[in-house]
Amino acid sequence: MLIILLPAQAADIPLEFDTPEQQQRYQHLIEELRCLVCQNQNLADSHADLAQDLREEVYEMVQDGKANEDIVGFLVARYGDFVLYRPPVKLSTWLLWFAPFILLLTGIFVVFRFARARMQVPPQQLSAAEQSQLTQLLKEENKD
Repeated sequence: MLIILLPAQAADIPLEFDTPEQQQRYQHLIEELRCLVCQNQNLADSHADLAQDLREEVYEMVQDGKANEDIVGFLVARYGDFVLYRPPVKLSTWLLWFAPFILLLTGIFVVFRFARARMQVPPQQLSAAEQSQLTQLLKEENKD
């Protein structure tokens, strides 16, 4: 039973940094990188085992003095642009960046087109028999 609890406790061990700048860089990096398991959390907020492994890897690279760009580049090369919360705009991520705007504009176009089409429909004319029946109903209602 104790063996099962050890990894959970290891994740809570505070990391030690040589300088406050290293700690700030580390914190910034894990907040900007996405957990590949949770997908809607960054590495700082995730409790997944893979997120813990990635935090340790980022920690080691920060301790080794690697630049932020090198750390991010390593993770992107290994896991793809999905590891970034803000992937770069390029051909493979074009849909990710612009699909919401395209869908919004398409929705607005459809709504305006539908509203305009409804406004242009001429009112239906009543036939002579229908007009006579309507007049008769209105007269009966006014008598009551």
